[in-house]
Amino acid sequence: MQSEPETVCNVAISFDRCKITSVTCSCGNKDIFYCAHVVALSLYRIRKPDQVKLHLPISETLFQMNRDQLQKFVQYLITVHHTEVLPTAQKLADEILSQNSEINQVHGAPDPTAGASIDDENCWHLDEEQVQEQVKLFLSQGGYHGSGKQLNLLFAKVREMLKMRDSNGARMLTLITEQFMADPRLSLWRQQGTTMTDKYRQLWDELGALWMCIVLNPHCKLEQKSSWLKQLKKWNSVDVCPWEDGNHGNELPNLTNALPQGANANQENLGQCKSLEYQHLPAHKFLEEGESYLTLAVEVALIGLGQQRIMPDGLYAQEKVCRNEEQLISKLQEIELDDTLVKIFRKQAVFLLEGGPYSGLGEVIHRESVPMHTFAKYLFTSLLPHDAELAYKTALRAMRLLVLESTAPSGDLSRPHHIASVVPNRYPRWFTLSHIESQQCELASTMLTAAKGDVRRLETVLESIQKNIHSSSHIFKLAQDAFKIATLMDSLPDITLLKVSLELGLQVFPSFVVIITEERNLMQCW
Repeated sequence: MQSEPETVCNVAISFDRCKITSVTCSCGNKDIFYCAHVVALSLYRIRKPDQVKLHLPISETLFQMNRDQLQKFVQYLITVHHTEVLPTAQKLADEILSQNSEINQVHGAPDPTAGASIDDENCWHLDEEQVQEQVKLFLSQGGYHGSGKQLNLLFAKVREMLKMRDSNGARMLTLITEQFMADPRLSLWRQQGTTMTDKYRQLWDELGALWMCIVLNPHCKLEQKSSWLKQLKKWNSVDVCPWEDGNHGNELPNLTNALPQGANANQENLGQCKSLEYQHLPAHKFLEEGESYLTLAVEVALIGLGQQRIMPDGLYAQEKVCRNEEQLISKLQEIELDDTLVKIFRKQAVFLLEGGPYSGLGEVIHRESVPMHTFAKYLFTSLLPHDAELAYKTALRAMRLLVLESTAPSGDLSRPHHIASVVPNRYPRWFTLSHIESQQCELASTMLTAAKGDVRRLETVLESIQKNIHSSSHIFKLAQDAFKIATLMDSLPDITLLKVSLELGLQVFPSFVVIITEERNLMQCW
């Protein structure tokens, strides 16, 4: 700034194989990032390499000197910096002159200007102490004064390091995690049986997501992964380590506003996303002909969404399962499907339908497996213009909701790749069940709309609804949807859809009669 006096800072930067391995600056700045003076010197070295004179390691320079030159060098060094180096120089001189000193037991002498050996690990400079202090400070502020934003900036820095394959990414995340584990609020919440704040939960979620990125990194050595696994197990064994659901108490927050509801939920999100254009970037190495980074990304996303997984126990974890699924589907919906991607969708849909215990759309699944309604609706709408038979087969398979079934199909247990549905005597605590049932209803409504005019498909969808949907209100809604679709103003009434509407209405009618009768009896008592 013009109003500030000009200051001169002494900066030293060490390089090793194109990486800054250490920095020092006399400005005294305390931060995890480089100060402006270090950045300025680095840019100066990059932009004007000829202006920065390169020197051989000091050990090589000393080797070229004779006795008189060495004595002159040392005496001038002491003269220029006598107050700083004289005590050290006298101590070293005494030790060198002593035959039994420790310094004379070592061959040669260290040279900080020589750099590391070619076999030594080299990594970018990271001030570990400052990282720990910064994270500790942000956590102590309890989410106030923008501390949450600062922690997210640190997480973004870790992601940037991982993207650049910087080994400091794992080091920095380890330091951050250690400070999170040392947060005194964890013990307090544990003792009081209270829940952590939503902001704090989100920070822990990001922490876990980054560790997944690290341990799944294909470029990491097996020894590194083993070391991280040991460290993660150590943290997990600590009593105060938060559970995945984030709840130690009995409070049940209201999920009505937490998860998007209805047919326009993603939009039986998109509106907020900036429109992006995705392109196929060819990746020739290790890939088959026609594959690109985009096809691989889409295929991995479909594999992940279709994996069979057991619904976790906690409320927060169940909410996160639904939210993460819908966010990933929303991202996929930004991509315009071409012929290459449609082939990927077809291939994965067939794999999921024929899959064993790894597929959520397999013939037999665990009773408490996470339902596939939301994912199947996306697959159905994507496949319908290209392969209607496969689209309906996928959606109809996904309609089941075994957690509400009193008896579950046993399946063909002679086939080893199938797992039997275990039916306990109690219903598990699915806190997101109402949201899941609404997604099941949306899937059914989507199929009814698409099947208009097709008698065979409408009968099949009706049969699936009657078999799998247990909520009277949702059956009634589907009856209304079928009636609206059948009587659109721009076309003649669809008789089959009207019959579907009638059958669904009759199916739910006895329930409403019972409710009305009970209300009348109550009024008579009054």
